[in-house]
Amino acid sequence: MYKLFFNLVFRWMDPERAHHLAVRWIRLAARVPVLRTFAAAVLAPRHKELRTEALGLRMHGPFGLAAGFDKNAVAIDGMAMLGFDHVEIGTVTALAQPGNPRKRLFRLLPDRALINRMGFNNEGSSAVAQRLAGRRPVFRSVVGVNIGKTKVVPEAEAVADYVTSTERLARHADYLVVNVSSPNTPGLRNLQATESLRPLLTAVREAADRTVTTRRVPLLVKIAPDLADEDIDAVADLAVELGLDGIIATNTTIGREGLESPPSLTAETGGLSGAPLKERSLAVLRRLYARVGDRITLVGVGGIENAEDAWQRILAGATLIQGYSAFIYEGPFWSRAIHRGLAARLAASQYATLAEAVGAAVRPGTPAQTGPARSAQAAPSAPDSSTTDPAGKESAA
Repeated sequence: MYKLFFNLVFRWMDPERAHHLAVRWIRLAARVPVLRTFAAAVLAPRHKELRTEALGLRMHGPFGLAAGFDKNAVAIDGMAMLGFDHVEIGTVTALAQPGNPRKRLFRLLPDRALINRMGFNNEGSSAVAQRLAGRRPVFRSVVGVNIGKTKVVPEAEAVADYVTSTERLARHADYLVVNVSSPNTPGLRNLQATESLRPLLTAVREAADRTVTTRRVPLLVKIAPDLADEDIDAVADLAVELGLDGIIATNTTIGREGLESPPSLTAETGGLSGAPLKERSLAVLRRLYARVGDRITLVGVGGIENAEDAWQRILAGATLIQGYSAFIYEGPFWSRAIHRGLAARLAASQYATLAEAVGAAVRPGTPAQTGPARSAQAAPSAPDSSTTDPAGKESAA
């Protein structure tokens, strides 16, 4: 039904307008108690074998929503209702900014991809912090906060700009992400060079620790797929050296190789996401895991369309997985399909837990392919019934 609706309505609508309409519907659904309870009961991850511990956090499943969909923290409960077990909001900048001129979002239907040059359009860290502070969660969901550089701030002042966002947002974040990899803010990707990245990450870490004294907010960095291999190694080494909690691989690409869409679309400037990013993002993830192993958490994102894609990211070293672009094409049952498919693949493998499977395709001497199915006792468990947490909040898992 969703694909029929997409073909009849969404595909003919301006992509950005369609996005705002979808967010509005999701927000409204999450405000109706009966509807949100029913949706969560159907869509939330309920396979006990998929429960994941990462970044010092416990999650009901490894699959979450990547940054970019909910820039201003307005739909966290709605996305949790749809089965995303962690929701990464943003990218948020220190100052509010409108982003780049429209039209700035393009669908590449033959490639199942998107090109965006949104330019970090958001309400700013102060407004988003107030919204998060006043939020009364309906569902238990891990919330990541992705921060970036304000466009008008010179590159030389970038560190102070990120620190401002950190001081405002860190206390509201289950984890914090430094985004230095969007192609749509001039000069931003220059910050991925280790000589620029080192002082930036150090300052953000210090600001987070100074701002939040009751716990340690996990800190991650999000990198581009377009980095040369030696630069990927350099970022990996720096992350380990600085005690970073994780790396998200990867952001969108400026590459346009192998696309089937018309040149009138593929020539649009901006970051390409979706299916064409799959192989490069997987290769970057493999390289990162070969470099850092289990010392830090890796998050796989980019080109993930189905459970097999997600499973391959886990075998390549990802503890957590994120998606966004395929959600536009697959609709509200997408997250459920990913989690169900992962449970089936785990049951058919030689691994007892997801944690055992992480990095298996990269570790020397470890079989990379799924083996014979385990015993029937290890098959996916039946879905749990709806639960309520001690605080009375509905549980989406």
